[in-house]
Amino acid sequence: MSETTFNTLEEFKKFRERMNKEILDRGTINTKRFWNLDGAVYREGAIEPKYKELMGLVASMVLRCDDCITYHMIRCAELGVTDEEFFETFDIALIVGGSIVIPHLRRAVNTLLEIRRLQANGESISI
Repeated sequence: MSETTFNTLEEFKKFRERMNKEILDRGTINTKRFWNLDGAVYREGAIEPKYKELMGLVASMVLRCDDCITYHMIRCAELGVTDEEFFETFDIALIVGGSIVIPHLRRAVNTLLEIRRLQANGESISI
């Protein structure tokens, strides 16, 4: 397995944490500003964070970014998104993105199953 292919959420979280630290330790002020802005737009505002994360999930599926999909799936689950809400969100991504989204939908559903298994076992999904 290459270091950028993840079989579990734990592998994803460890790689993400390690690389985020490396980038923030070595990155420019512009990188740090962008990351700050990225975090800021998902905070509480006129739109609740749950819905902002669902929008991020749709955008990530349409843009076909599996790391982004995984991140938004975790954040959505942390914010209480139900399976029904996930599947309606997947429908929106399919309509907007078309059939090319299907492989990413498969991975998203696999991620959802892992999230629910971890939650059922009382394990943390926090990112």
